[in-house]
Amino acid sequence: MKTNLKISALPYFERWLLIGGLIGVVAGFGATIFYFAIRFFENIFLIHIIGMNIPRPLGEGGSLIYTFHATHFYLIPLIVALGGLISGIIIYTTAPEAEGHGTDAAIRAFHYKQGKIRHRIPFIKTLASAITIGSGGSAGREGPTALIAAGIGSMIADFLGLSPKDRRIAVAVGIGSGIGTIFKAPIGGAILGAEILYRRDFESEVIFPSLVASAIGYSIFASIVGFEPIFDYYLEAFNPLRMPFYALLGIIAGLMSIVYVRTFYGVRDIFKKWKVPNHIKPMVGGAVTGLIALAFPEILGTGYGWVQLLERGKFNDLITFGLPLIVFLILLPFVKIIATSFTVSSGGSGGVFAPGIFIGASLGALIGFLFHMIVPAIVTSVAPFVIIGMLSFFGSAGKAPLSVIIMVVEMTGSLQLLPGAMIAVTIAYIVSGTKYSIYESQVMTRKDSPANMGEYHTPLLLDIKVSDVPLITNIYADLYYSIHRAAEIMRENSMLALPVVHNDQLLGSIYMYDIENKLYGYVNEYYRPGTSYVKLENSAESAWEIMMKNRTTWCAVTDNGKFLGIITLKNLLQKYNEDINQITRIENN
Repeated sequence: MKTNLKISALPYFERWLLIGGLIGVVAGFGATIFYFAIRFFENIFLIHIIGMNIPRPLGEGGSLIYTFHATHFYLIPLIVALGGLISGIIIYTTAPEAEGHGTDAAIRAFHYKQGKIRHRIPFIKTLASAITIGSGGSAGREGPTALIAAGIGSMIADFLGLSPKDRRIAVAVGIGSGIGTIFKAPIGGAILGAEILYRRDFESEVIFPSLVASAIGYSIFASIVGFEPIFDYYLEAFNPLRMPFYALLGIIAGLMSIVYVRTFYGVRDIFKKWKVPNHIKPMVGGAVTGLIALAFPEILGTGYGWVQLLERGKFNDLITFGLPLIVFLILLPFVKIIATSFTVSSGGSGGVFAPGIFIGASLGALIGFLFHMIVPAIVTSVAPFVIIGMLSFFGSAGKAPLSVIIMVVEMTGSLQLLPGAMIAVTIAYIVSGTKYSIYESQVMTRKDSPANMGEYHTPLLLDIKVSDVPLITNIYADLYYSIHRAAEIMRENSMLALPVVHNDQLLGSIYMYDIENKLYGYVNEYYRPGTSYVKLENSAESAWEIMMKNRTTWCAVTDNGKFLGIITLKNLLQKYNEDINQITRIENN
């Protein structure tokens, strides 16, 4: 839908000052509504039904004086499972793409969907995630807030008639402002919106509008819930003698982030293969989480209150059930990883940022506690290790080191921990490598993103034949497939369109936006006849041009009218890079 407001015609800074401001207003109020929705469901499920008192961080009105009690402790598995069931029913009957942790869906929309997010997603995500987290599911609120704000950004872009490029920027701005607002870290959130899209790169055009949006969103949210950092102010002086200990913490955090990612997606793969109705799976995941919580109630919800207690060294307030403290601290991060994997990877709705904060804080508490016993004169408290642990862990798991380093300053109100955080986060990021990221839709660099496919000059593609690029033969839609089957194939392969084939003949294409809101039907009712294709003897440049023209990540390949398969942008770029590397080796020799 286009308006008479010619915002898209304005220069870059003027345009994004206005659009960033709009996204910021929505992010601020959206985050506030989501925050209180979680509190509402916590009051129903955890406080009134189970009779549990929940620790809260000082920045959210909590207290350091805390005593755990739960009147109906035995109901925890039932309540968490019930929350998963309700969330699953809401998601899988209204918007299946809203399942999971939110941020990854927004990243996928940026790279592969021209920034398009269905308009219902922000509202579905708000309700489903609030129920999941409010009933005790081990998940965070930052990821859902990112998808909510990104969805609103996409909606605003559609309303203003912006180009696909500007829509993508609006989505990235939504990601950054959403996380920066709910975490009360506006600068770090703004940088995160530009950084989280890639594993080894940065989207510079996102920074300015993200700063505008995050500043406005933060001002609105904090005016209502308070301006204090979530975990209060850090007042200790910097001690350079701790730097080697922070470096060791970075190594452990980087290795542990690999465990987190592999466990998370390993559980996801198990649930995907399980042949039961999708809306049942979050219930099962919730039940497992609830059973774990009978022994480790700290894993329920976001866990920020427990992180605050760990930071202040109030280990006596932890619920250890007789376990030696050192054993408990060793087990706690692993238990949180398992609980989060079953809550979110089963199809539940919630973020992975807050669990990452909790896991890193647990690691930091363990390392800080050990060094405090060994060198108490140098390590006088666990607080700096808890803070640096939480950020180095997530900086490596989420491949966002720069933004989390900035968040150290915002979440503590102090520069004292910045040098230690820079060392630990950088080491953790290097140790974790590029293979393992909690956001699987991230691409390596801007060059690898379909969003930037027309930006890079590729004369070498003229020398590469289509026959040199690996052919994929099983990704297509038959003329008589149901539209639901076609849509599922697109989602599984992160595609917005499929070639339509019947009796080995290429007939046309079917597009996600033509069928995503349809309840039933078949491909032959909605496909578009005729589509561009290449032959095996054509150059890869021809396929590249077709992809740019059609804004797709694939091109059909035929031979004498017979459909052979498709070549994808990913495989084409891989072949291109192989040839570049070969040329480089020859020149170097």
